[in-house]
Amino acid sequence: MKIGIISAMREEMQELLHELQNVRVHHKGKRDYYEGILFGKEVVLVFSRWGKVASAVTTTQLINDFELDEIIFTGVAGALNAELNIGDIVIGKTLFQHDMDASPLYPKFEIPLLNQQGFETVSNQHLIDATKDFLNNFTQLIPTEKAATFKIIRPKMIKGTILSGDQFISSKEKIESLLKQIPQADCVEMEGAAIAQVCFEYNIPFSIIRIISDKAMDNSHIDFQKFADEIASHYAKAILKNYFSQI
Repeated sequence: MKIGIISAMREEMQELLHELQNVRVHHKGKRDYYEGILFGKEVVLVFSRWGKVASAVTTTQLINDFELDEIIFTGVAGALNAELNIGDIVIGKTLFQHDMDASPLYPKFEIPLLNQQGFETVSNQHLIDATKDFLNNFTQLIPTEKAATFKIIRPKMIKGTILSGDQFISSKEKIESLLKQIPQADCVEMEGAAIAQVCFEYNIPFSIIRIISDKAMDNSHIDFQKFADEIASHYAKAILKNYFSQI
């Protein structure tokens, strides 16, 4: 079994790179694909860069070149759901491209020719259990001072709806507009639904793990690189270590 792991920023997967063994680096399309052994499993790690096109290119290259059985994306996102706080985790259930609008030829959000608006992930109970185990042991795995820096208190996990688009969402008006159109939306980012579309077209199982780094409007000034390096990367390491032990 070989698993592809993608993040938009190197900081989001830095801790995974530290753990990777027997590393072979493949340079393709201005990206480095790190192939090796992670927690006993064959993997390929790559950071895609920001945005839907960058993540779609990266995912397609992974699928075509590395004979993967599964793809996992891990990274940060902004909360749309008022019940989510910094440090909470959203495991993607449904993913929409919120900036896709080919109307009147197609309904808004529908991907032309695919007859798909939202892309559904395959239910992955092992990943859910791995995330719950991480949260149950959160204080032993994430240094207290790091959590306190970002005001993370009793983080939780939900399975939810993720919106993706080539826009940085930071205004109250834009958030209200997104929620009016897709009321069930939990968080917003720039890559997940593009990865979901590619995996749908290639029939590859995929999962999206998003760590809430901000409230999309209240904390949009947050240092994303710092949060990704000091928090999100450690989340990814702990969750995937638990996950790999179960599969």
